[in-house]
Amino acid sequence: MTTDAAASDRLLARTVREESGMLVATLTRSFGSLDLAEEAVAEAVEEALRAWRGRGIPPKPGAWLLQAARHNALDLLRRDKGLRERLPVLAERAVPSPPMEAAHADVDERLPLLFGCCHPALSPDAQLALTLRAVCGLTTAQIARATFSAESAVGQRIVRAKRKIGDAGIPLRIPEGAERAERLDIVLTIVSVMYTEAHFVAGGDASADRDLADDALWLARVIAAALPREAEALGLLSLLAFHRARESARAVDGELVLLPDQDRSRWDAALLAEARAVLESAARLRRPGRWQLHAAIAACHADAPDAANTDWLQVLTLYDMLLAYDRSPVVRLNRAVALARVEGPAVALEQVDAIEGLAGRAHLWHAVRASLLRELGREPDALAEDLLALELTANEAERRLLAERAGR
Repeated sequence: MTTDAAASDRLLARTVREESGMLVATLTRSFGSLDLAEEAVAEAVEEALRAWRGRGIPPKPGAWLLQAARHNALDLLRRDKGLRERLPVLAERAVPSPPMEAAHADVDERLPLLFGCCHPALSPDAQLALTLRAVCGLTTAQIARATFSAESAVGQRIVRAKRKIGDAGIPLRIPEGAERAERLDIVLTIVSVMYTEAHFVAGGDASADRDLADDALWLARVIAAALPREAEALGLLSLLAFHRARESARAVDGELVLLPDQDRSRWDAALLAEARAVLESAARLRRPGRWQLHAAIAACHADAPDAANTDWLQVLTLYDMLLAYDRSPVVRLNRAVALARVEGPAVALEQVDAIEGLAGRAHLWHAVRASLLRELGREPDALAEDLLALELTANEAERRLLAERAGR
């Protein structure tokens, strides 16, 4: 690939991230079909990859993609016999799209699409795949890598999800009142899953899938900017900013460095400042929730000068508060880690053993159990748990860390 081609591809990737959700939302509103809009935009991106390499980057990349996608949508309609009769009606309903500069001023344009992709009628896997495709512009292959799934399975999820949105008449809108709170939590959960998936690539090292992690942080910023009075949206943005700030210390030369061992001078001070400011803004709204509590726990770790001086009692108190909103096994497992620092490993081990459904399935459960057993001097039992954890993870950096613990 030539230097010019590489520069073109980088700009296209950035343009897709910034514009694809807006373009899909605009065409869906114009033509009345999410399926049609998403396919038209995907084809436009493929055209841009070839055209921009050969003829150079256009003066207005976003506008170029919009024009190409609109032409593709019309061509798709003409080729589809079932939609041919609807074409005149759809053409009349189509409204001129705002220029890209104006579209950026109205960030809400992406939110109805995001809420539609995360409708509770869709399965969580379908919500995630459709969000990554329609809102973030990822290809099926990228989604498959990010979610540890086969490309064929991802493609089927996306097709079924778009069909269900069309057949069920699921509206692409931002819900109001009590409905918004429930739907917003689903949206925020999907964005959180996106960020988590970026850090556990099967066969990969400790480095995150940077594009996927950045997409998740970008989406969190979009939601928080569009819904500034939603404290939980601010909470998730704060949480992801705290996590992203630690990234350069978490993965060093491809190796995983656990939080207690990280060089805190490598943490991103600007992101930490953003995370704290956003969390303070959320707190001023006086509507607590699980994402704010997750962020507050991350803040406790960020505020400690080193691992030894972490305020574990405060962390445990926040986890106790979090249980009122989220009693998931992962939250209870993380609470047990804090409990061990406050009340000792024996008490924490009892709590870990009481978490149902993780034994034999989750490598983190076995890894935490191994650590607690080792603190209690039960080395053979700890070794057995480390070996079980090793069997259950496909991430190479985690495997190396666990193998080192087990002396393998």
